This record gives sequence, structure tokens and C-alpha cells, in this order.
Amino acid sequence: MKIFLDTSDVDVVKYHCQTGLIDGVTTNPTLMMQAGRNPVKVISEISSLFTAVGSISAEVVADTAEEMVLQSEQYHSISDNVTIKVPCTNEGLKACKTLSDRNIKVNVTLIFSLSQSILAAKAGATYISPFVGRCEDNNIDGIDLISSIKRVFTLNSITTNILAASIRSLDHINHSYKAGADIVTLPPKIFEEMYKHSLTDQGLAQFDKDWKELNK
Repeated sequence: MKIFLDTSDVDVVKYHCQTGLIDGVTTNPTLMMQAGRNPVKVISEISSLFTAVGSISAEVVADTAEEMVLQSEQYHSISDNVTIKVPCTNEGLKACKTLSDRNIKVNVTLIFSLSQSILAAKAGATYISPFVGRCEDNNIDGIDLISSIKRVFTLNSITTNILAASIRSLDHINHSYKAGADIVTLPPKIFEEMYKHSLTDQGLAQFDKDWKELNK
């Protein structure tokens, strides 16, 4: 069971990595460009925060498989912990097959159906990313989708990891893991909410009060 952060903010990643609870990062090149940053530079900085067993998803943006593979080379050359992120399209899966045949880790993103997950696994994907929140936006049960994928993968001994994405609440996290997700990628704000509970706050307040009384 792993937790990834879904952000392209290097400082935010660095801060949360101090907890020792973050196993990887999924990034978005659009957000990097909006922030005025070079995506390759950002991926390099984030990659340096993790050991070789971490996973930093770097998304390629191109129209053809050939262009995706070519674009992926500058990311993969950074470190072995960089995973190439491609869309679940005909061209994206062709790129996935080419890259996986070269033993390069691939995250196939924008998964909304069981059939897409099967194709991505056959193409050699290391990770597939079903979008829980966006599924719900379109009247698709994203948690049930994860359950279905898990059942099929288990029955067929498929080792592709299920990486639950588009997470918008603590319930999404909890239900994704219950459904069999191997990894959940979280916006930093949602990750911070995982710590919080009103009863924990009440307990800490009582402990503090008792400690002060004890030391009078």
C-alpha cells in the first residue's frame, strides 16, 4: 500500500517527503508550464528527493507513439525512478508497449473502463491510473471500477499496479484501498487531511491539560 503526491510543486514535495510516508509523485506538465517552469528541470528536482525505488510520473504530450517515445527519453535519462506517463489511447498504448519492452516503467493514465485497463496491462504498463473523481463526474462508479480491475488482474495474475487518481476526499482514499488499489495519488491538501480527526484534537487537549495539572 503506497501513497503518491499529485503535485508539480517541488517545495511541497520536499516538505511532505520529510514524513517518510511518500512513495512517489505524479506530475502534470500543464501546471509546470503555468508556473513558468521547465518540466524536465522539475522532474529532475523531484526525482532527486527519492531513492531508486520511488516513482515520479513524468507525462509526455504528443500526438504519435513515436513522438511520445522520443519525448520520454529526456525524462528517462534523469533517473531510473522516473516513470513515463502516457494516455490510454491507441498511440499511447503503442508507446507503452515500446517503452515497456525496453524495461522502462510506464503509467497509463486516464483510465475509465475495465477494457482500457486490460489493454494497458497487455501493453506492459507498470501502473494504470483510474480516475475516481472524474468517473463520478460522468456517472461512473470509480470505486467499483477499481474493484473490477482488481478482480480481473488477480484472476489472471497480472502484476500491473492500480494507481487510484483524481482523489477528492478522504472517502475516495479509504474506498480505493478497500477496493484493492495498490497506490493512491493525493493532492497535498487531501494528504494533510489524513492526519486530522476531532477526537485526536480533543485527546491532545486533554493530555495537555492533565500534563499542566501534573506539573503544578
